[in-house]
Amino acid sequence: MIRPYLKVTKPGIIMGNLISVAGGFFMAARGDIDWSLMWATVLGLSLVVASGCAINNCIDRDIDVHMRRTRNRVTVTGELSGRAALIYGLVLGVLGFALLVVRTNEVAVGFAAFGYAVYVGLYSLWMKRKSVYGTLIGSLSGAVPPVVGYCAVTGQFDIGAAILLVMFSLWQMPHSYAIAIFRYDDYAAANIPVLPVAESIAKAKRQIVLYIAVFCLVTTLLPLSGYTGLTFMAVSCATSLWWLVMAFNGYRRGAEEQGWARRVFVLSIITITAISVTMALDFKAVPDALLVLNH
Repeated sequence: MIRPYLKVTKPGIIMGNLISVAGGFFMAARGDIDWSLMWATVLGLSLVVASGCAINNCIDRDIDVHMRRTRNRVTVTGELSGRAALIYGLVLGVLGFALLVVRTNEVAVGFAAFGYAVYVGLYSLWMKRKSVYGTLIGSLSGAVPPVVGYCAVTGQFDIGAAILLVMFSLWQMPHSYAIAIFRYDDYAAANIPVLPVAESIAKAKRQIVLYIAVFCLVTTLLPLSGYTGLTFMAVSCATSLWWLVMAFNGYRRGAEEQGWARRVFVLSIITITAISVTMALDFKAVPDALLVLNH
């Protein structure tokens, strides 16, 4: 009985977001941690993410049935009806936003609402099905968790929050394009216009390299701006460059595209996890000049 309700929330996605929201929170706290606020932020945003995933599964039933990786979802097999998934998702959303409203601040709540609206409304209901730019729009919602964690502490959208938003948005693009390449047949069968299907795998490969290269540069802004230290710089450069080298390997003679795309995908997870954990641990006091500028 519990299993369908757990699966419809996509626990893997929730866990990934937990790491990033905690990373943003700890970086902003800079060692002065309000643990009750931290747990409220993590739990509240997890409920919001779970809500979005449940409603997304409800919306996507018609296309999920055509995709090998999604045709066994509980909303497709009938283990959980679309109505039940929708009601469950709405309840989770109300609980999550209520917790964020009570325990955090208007900036954190505003970004959580922005991410939710983009994912459930703009992406799931429209862009995913209609436009090759759906991935770009979806990347904005995927970048929201660390920003919510950061803003729950600071109460403002400042330079640090902006860097996190751009950094995590950039990461989403090659991560998603890699999935679209090794799941090409699924997306084609469901008629979803992701870049490899709508245009070409070759163009997607070029975009993967470009986005990872820009991501490498943007990650350095956190230590260069004084938010993190040299350990973060070393970890972010090492993992990002490793990811970039793997992306260039797609151009080697005889490279098998699906296997290559899977490796790019795996490295994307390793990279963002390492960066999220390191920025939580290798925080620095923000220079006075930046504090004045932020205010």
